[in-house]
Amino acid sequence: MRRVTQAEPIRRRSALRAGAGLTAALAAGCAPAEQTDTATSAPAPKAHRTAPATRAAPGPRRFPGQPAQIAHGPRSTDQVALTFHGQGDPDVAHALLKQAERARAHITVLAVGTWLDKHPDLARRIIDGGHDLGNHTMRHIGISELPEDEARAEITDCADRIRRLTGSIGTWFRPSRTRTATPLVARLAQGAGYPHVLSYDVDSLDYTSPGQEAVVQNVVSAVRPGSIVSLHFGYADTVKALPTLLDHLDRRGLSAVTCTELLS
Repeated sequence: MRRVTQAEPIRRRSALRAGAGLTAALAAGCAPAEQTDTATSAPAPKAHRTAPATRAAPGPRRFPGQPAQIAHGPRSTDQVALTFHGQGDPDVAHALLKQAERARAHITVLAVGTWLDKHPDLARRIIDGGHDLGNHTMRHIGISELPEDEARAEITDCADRIRRLTGSIGTWFRPSRTRTATPLVARLAQGAGYPHVLSYDVDSLDYTSPGQEAVVQNVVSAVRPGSIVSLHFGYADTVKALPTLLDHLDRRGLSAVTCTELLS
């Protein structure tokens, strides 16, 4: 039987409501294949060689009894995991992190390597806030359609960026522009050091910019104990929706924790 950790409940509703009025400029974030990514065709910038902190960030773990591709945690828990695809305006990322921390919630960020090249400080900011940091490929292109060597490079290049910035390759890998990994991509991720591929069972659809209320409704109508929710940095609707979403989860007795906490 898996041990379920109890994260501190989310009880700061006044702080959530105070954050609800926060506005942020809409920026291009991570999205599925149907959304155009204007940065895809540009060559990846040279990596920043920022030295990691003295103590390395947590690395990947194998969770016995869990499948190679994890879509949700145990349904017997009172926890859920909010996962964010890490790309877009850094101010939006900082705003979302602050909102989560006001509510004493922890999140999981799957970062794009080129985004970390441009904003290397965010890697340690995520770790220092008590959140999970993972790998969402180097350039956020359709990894399922790439030849083996190119797909491997998308995984290992991003892992290298995270290692340079934090001292580890991050806790998770999630493939770009797809909900689940192909057998090839899953094998390449394992070869790079990630025992599991992180999927999800609830899609907020925030990358479609449906509006704050729709983002909240998309999540709360589908979320269950143990759910892993897909969200994105870089979208103003998500910033506006997060305090209300966390309040809804709180009223249902569900705590927002990292994927590591959810599965431990």
